[in-house]
Amino acid sequence: MTSAHALPLADLPGRPCPIAAALELVGERWALLVVREIALGATHFTDIVRGTGAPRDRIAARLRALEQAGVVVRAQYQYAPPRYEYRLTESGEALIPVLDALLEWGKVHAVSLDDPDRQRNYPSMTTLKDKR
Repeated sequence: MTSAHALPLADLPGRPCPIAAALELVGERWALLVVREIALGATHFTDIVRGTGAPRDRIAARLRALEQAGVVVRAQYQYAPPRYEYRLTESGEALIPVLDALLEWGKVHAVSLDDPDRQRNYPSMTTLKDKR
């Protein structure tokens, strides 16, 4: 299945490959953390900001970009004042195994061995998705 938001490889700088195309859409740091928060059940803007620790304007920009890329969808849940919630699309759900891989890689290669939180139980995103 090809996304309507797919990028022509020839338009990318450097070596044209699907990894580069994927990083064009979700490679910015806050993008995958936004996807993580939504996958964990944080669907309201304030909860996504709190979970990522990023500035509000940065998360607003990431959500717009992810919506344009077809990774998330925004739906109004309150009309006065207008408020929206965010959900992963099929494309966004397909990123969950990527988050699981980053979680496992991070535990082994990116977190100091003496970090007290290293041994904390970090459930896989796939497991959490299946419980929803």
